[in-house]
Amino acid sequence: MIAVLDPTARTWLDESVAKVTADAVAVRRLFPAARRRCGHDRIDPYWTVDEAARAVLLTALPLRGQALADEVTRLHRHGDPAEQRAVLRALPLLDLDGLALPLVREALRGNDTTLIEAALGPYAAAHLPDAEFRQAVLKCVFCEIPLDRVTGLDSRADRELARMLADFAHERIVAGRDVPEDIVPVVRAFPDVVGAELKHALTDRTTDRLADVLKEEG
Repeated sequence: MIAVLDPTARTWLDESVAKVTADAVAVRRLFPAARRRCGHDRIDPYWTVDEAARAVLLTALPLRGQALADEVTRLHRHGDPAEQRAVLRALPLLDLDGLALPLVREALRGNDTTLIEAALGPYAAAHLPDAEFRQAVLKCVFCEIPLDRVTGLDSRADRELARMLADFAHERIVAGRDVPEDIVPVVRAFPDVVGAELKHALTDRTTDRLADVLKEEG
């Protein structure tokens, strides 16, 4: 990230890290200023400059355990969506164990898709209980968040999640609506969850699509 900062922004961030290291309370003033002082260009598909700068400030906090969780929670609760995304993305960089799960749950209860996506990073993959992880994946499907944005899906997908997605697919097909393609690999990994009724519906849908194509070509 340092490479994308101009000299002025780099100096500000270096000085801010020193201030936070010396006095944790300084982060409350500096954390909101990161977007204005460092910019908000995208570094990669996951991070923006301000998110990364804020993550650096959080890793500089001289706190541990519950004290760290309390300060991170305070920044999240009093922050705007950009600040909340930064907190959520920084969680796997902090030594919090499961103490920050309430922040993940809060994001997943909301309807801001950018916060849901940020919440489902490596921290949630490592700490979110199975039942909650499944519900989070299902919420992504409903909110049209691509499942490749969910960290750890390949390793955490299980038969119960496949069953839930198969039920969702069946409901969509019966309603004459499209099924998101990215749920197919999860369902396909557990073929026993696809009942005869769903297979029949899929066959009918495929036949209907083929008929439509032939009609257009004719």
